Amino acid sequence: MFLYRPIKRSFDILSSLLALIVTSPLWLVIVIGIKLSSKGPVFYSTQRAGRHRKPFTLYKFRSMHEYHPDGTKNAKEGRFLANTDRIFPFGNLLRKTKLDELPQLLNILAGHMSVVGPRPLSMRGSELYYSGKYECVLDVRPGLSCLDSLFDYAHGELFVSSNEEFREKVLPVRNELARMYVEKQSIGVDAHCIFRTMKLMVQIAIQKKKEFPYTKYEAEAEKRAFGPDAG
Repeated sequence: MFLYRPIKRSFDILSSLLALIVTSPLWLVIVIGIKLSSKGPVFYSTQRAGRHRKPFTLYKFRSMHEYHPDGTKNAKEGRFLANTDRIFPFGNLLRKTKLDELPQLLNILAGHMSVVGPRPLSMRGSELYYSGKYECVLDVRPGLSCLDSLFDYAHGELFVSSNEEFREKVLPVRNELARMYVEKQSIGVDAHCIFRTMKLMVQIAIQKKKEFPYTKYEAEAEKRAFGPDAG
């Protein structure tokens, strides 16, 4: 653990810089695609809870029509799941491939986030879900990918049909995985998250796969969440 943190931060800086350089032509394609698909800004920004609940501004490429609370079809806001009526086709591609999250490389470079770390929640969400035994999740930087967000990607956000189903089936396991990452964090776990992210992106976006076996971490988290000793 003594060397893990400086190694992790060095990796964050070098990998985010390299990724920004390599993907810079793709940014132009994405900007044009968004502008041709939907009126509004290219980027979406929101306040999220960082390490020790310190707020920061998280950036993403916009994948949804802007929210208009005026009774139109764009008025409905999602909670756990995005309002699919507001997602435009090019934005849907960005979400499935996770390319909408490319601007978070800037958050990583600035030190707000890490390549690997628990899902960054809103300030209100962090108070609701990262409290009690889960408050330890706020001891580390949130990240682009982690055990919890990978479970969400493989078993939640693209495949669960309602917020109620998400709350009952996905959220308890996701929270346990966020806590588990803090307990088990290591170079090996980080490598697992990075390589599983790349594999899932290909399987979901290109191969159109919709069913995935649980990893050993996910099986353990489900046991923690719903087993006889849960709670």
